[in-house]
Amino acid sequence: MTQRLHLVFGGELVDPTKTAFKDVDDIHIVGIYPDYASAFEAWKAEAHRTVDNAHMRYFIAHLHRLRDEETEASPTEELEA
Repeated sequence: MTQRLHLVFGGELVDPTKTAFKDVDDIHIVGIYPDYASAFEAWKAEAHRTVDNAHMRYFIAHLHRLRDEETEASPTEELEA
């Protein structure tokens, strides 16, 4: 069975209309989740917690999309060589 991992992260943006973080060292890693439903719940909790700050944004990254299970080595694995 293929895992569908999702990363939830966020932080303060330079401009609320863009996706550039003000300080990448201050990005909040909420966690990695085994399915979209649990990632969405974590994202929603953080989004609600920070709703008063218009510059704060949280995102869900589909980690399973970074890896092509059909190829011998994914592009990220090639970087380690």
